[in-house]
Amino acid sequence: MAWTIALAGKGGTGKTTIAGLLVRELARRGTKPILAVDSDPNANLNISLGMPVFKTVGQVQQEWMKSRDEIPLGVSKQEYLMTTLNAAISEGKDVDLLVMGRPQGQGCYCSANAVLRDFVARLQPNYQAVIVDNEAGMEHLSRHTVENIDVLLMVADPTPVGIITVRRLIELVKELKLEAPKIGLVLNRTNGNLNQNIEKTVEKLDVQVLGNIPRDPAVEEYSLAERSLMELPENSPAAVAAAKLIDAIRN
Repeated sequence: MAWTIALAGKGGTGKTTIAGLLVRELARRGTKPILAVDSDPNANLNISLGMPVFKTVGQVQQEWMKSRDEIPLGVSKQEYLMTTLNAAISEGKDVDLLVMGRPQGQGCYCSANAVLRDFVARLQPNYQAVIVDNEAGMEHLSRHTVENIDVLLMVADPTPVGIITVRRLIELVKELKLEAPKIGLVLNRTNGNLNQNIEKTVEKLDVQVLGNIPRDPAVEEYSLAERSLMELPENSPAAVAAAKLIDAIRN
């Protein structure tokens, strides 16, 4: 079974960037193949990884719904859907990418999330690591978008609002009785030492601080140019911090 890391947090904290950095570091260490999952309807992980997206889970699901009456005899609708979902996997040398995308029409994402969850569960045994970039907020946790999580990383920027969101995430995790052997906090885009008030607030959280990702001009430059984070130099401050994060997760 793959080592599965899921990221959660409010919008704008840099979950996608950290997901890309984790994929880069795991690939560098030889932990591959890796499955990168973008379960955020506002998908951007493909840009961080420099990978194309030909189809999303939402698109395949819509196509399946239109052709359900043409399913071959002896094949269940669910099995046929799981088979057709292979078209949503973008294959790379060390990394494969799966994007949930936006379901067509109005309504919630519950159905697409359920399909994604079942498909990822089937794929997990084929990979050494799975990195899941979740949508912003907390609703995805209640939907159990991904099961069999080994590490849940709560990403926050070093601001009062960011820390408050993490506190709510912790409360929701307890309420839902989500099982993850390791749950930790990652502070992103920090500038040296934390503000004293923020530091005290973080210390009161019932969660371990696993990582601290500094502001990195190279990451910002790559993001603006839509350039893959897989190409970051070894001495990039963010890349170095991501390596330390992986070490902290594994300890």
